[in-house]
Amino acid sequence: MYTVCVSRISTGRLASTGLTHTTRSARVAVTRPAAAAKGVVRSSKAQVFGNTSALRQLTLATLPMSRPMSVKTFAAASKGKALVSVFDKTGLPELAKGLSELGYEVVSTGGSAKAVAAAGVPVTQVDEITGFPEMLDGRVKTLHPVVHGGILAKRGDPKHMATLEEHKIGPIDIVVGNLYPFKQTVNSGASFEDCVEQIDIGGPTMLRAAAKNHQDVLVVVDPLDYPLVLEVLGGNMADADVAKLRKRLAWKAYQHTASYDSQVAEWLWNAGGVGEGEFPPEMSVPMTLSSVCRYGENSHQAAAVYTDQSLAESGKTGVAAAVLHHGKEMSYNNYLDTEAAFSAVCDFDAPTCVIVKHTNPCGVASAPSDSSEDLLQAYRLAVRADPISAFGGIVAFNRPLTVELAKEIREFRSPTDGDTRMFYEIVVAPAYTDEGLATLKGKSKTLRILEAQPRNSGARQLRQVGGGWLYQDVDALKPADITFTCVSEKQPTEQEMKDVKFAWSCVKHVKSNAITIAKDNRMLGMGSGQPNRVKSVEIALEKAGEEVAGSVMASDAFFPFAWGDSVEKACQAGVTAIVHPGGSMRDQDAVDCCNKYGVALLTNGVRHFRH
Repeated sequence: MYTVCVSRISTGRLASTGLTHTTRSARVAVTRPAAAAKGVVRSSKAQVFGNTSALRQLTLATLPMSRPMSVKTFAAASKGKALVSVFDKTGLPELAKGLSELGYEVVSTGGSAKAVAAAGVPVTQVDEITGFPEMLDGRVKTLHPVVHGGILAKRGDPKHMATLEEHKIGPIDIVVGNLYPFKQTVNSGASFEDCVEQIDIGGPTMLRAAAKNHQDVLVVVDPLDYPLVLEVLGGNMADADVAKLRKRLAWKAYQHTASYDSQVAEWLWNAGGVGEGEFPPEMSVPMTLSSVCRYGENSHQAAAVYTDQSLAESGKTGVAAAVLHHGKEMSYNNYLDTEAAFSAVCDFDAPTCVIVKHTNPCGVASAPSDSSEDLLQAYRLAVRADPISAFGGIVAFNRPLTVELAKEIREFRSPTDGDTRMFYEIVVAPAYTDEGLATLKGKSKTLRILEAQPRNSGARQLRQVGGGWLYQDVDALKPADITFTCVSEKQPTEQEMKDVKFAWSCVKHVKSNAITIAKDNRMLGMGSGQPNRVKSVEIALEKAGEEVAGSVMASDAFFPFAWGDSVEKACQAGVTAIVHPGGSMRDQDAVDCCNKYGVALLTNGVRHFRH
């Protein structure tokens, strides 16, 4: 629920805007039904990274403050017609009453007119001023010269005003509108025909017209702006601030229609069968500001987080839509690390814990069952893989976090000395029990506790480069989707085969050149980000230590050399099975080397580069 109250106060600055004003008696409450709520910044329970009431009320927050020197009475200068045509009727009765009390004639259409009348506010139907009824099953309502002439006429242009007089067209000074729920209709699984009917035509046309003529017409698209607009219309405001307000509301209208059109175009290209699997020759991605970070990757860089409003990212999934239950605000780097950890853990079907440091998994372990004790053990083993790196890292789970697991995380001591309590920046899981959440909050005031849902399958990946963007499908291949072929004399045992697939799931999420060493459903060591693969192998083997005997090794790309290189070093260290994509000119050398040492070698034809 959003509630905004404006009461009688003396001349001062409008709360949260810095605008000079003199208020008149007004009290407005805007309540958004739960089904329409877009999220809240923070409550006593959680912070939602979504479109928020506080962020959406930035309409005036960035406008510079001005002294009450040149002031005009906005209400007296703007009495006239207010055209209201909305699908989302949140706050509409209060808005209509406020406009009527200020002396505006409310003109409306269809369901909006009924809602206004039901609130006891006099309303003029659009067809009464156009002389034409709504037609074509409601497709034509406001598309008429009387409406658009009244919106687009420049009040300071004598020719424009003479034309209005000649055709007996009255000016329209306020336009309030929001659009048909196209995205919701598509997401509901509606038919192509039903989706087409939810493509708004009159609404965007009317809003764009009002935004174009914003110097004379006030355009409002967000119900959360209604109280502010009524306050402005009913009081006084400095000329400079009036102009800035009009421009900002016009920008908001254009952004509203642009995002809407982007979703329609995306739907037609994909679901409409236009694209036929090809990349669109043009595309746009609608985004909504979720939060402003303290700074970016470094303290001298500004940063913010946006949620993707495209159809491809529907469903409030992924880290950007996560709920912050506890702890400090998320930073830019926190988002990157959490994305790396949560995307990795969601790739495992078995109950799994992944610990990430600087976007690389430093600990991974899977449990044989969903029992609390098994998941506890998976967490312990993930930490023990590299406790030094795990300290200050991000811990991710793909199962609900219970009170038993929360107690273990809160009290677990570092395996390096058995005394130091492990410190983490973030814990992320798909759900928490009430007791588990309460217990975990007791670990630290600053520990960020996130609840996130796995990202939609088949999602796209966009990455910026200078002057453009790279677009690719998400690497969604799992071991179950891949054929592993043994090319050596030695065949892998059943356990080695399980370990090979586990190591392969791990190496997919390690930065290239990537090597992972694994055994018994846990990662023993990894080598990442090295310019040459040999060094990554050496680092991984060093981290695995004495446990390397009987383990398996996975490489995200083929081995260019074998003898005296990566393959032979692994064989000599005690690795009993190796998997890589294959495809090198010297693949046979790798086969011969593994045959010499009695090591199983598998290829799968799949590369998992990660840059």
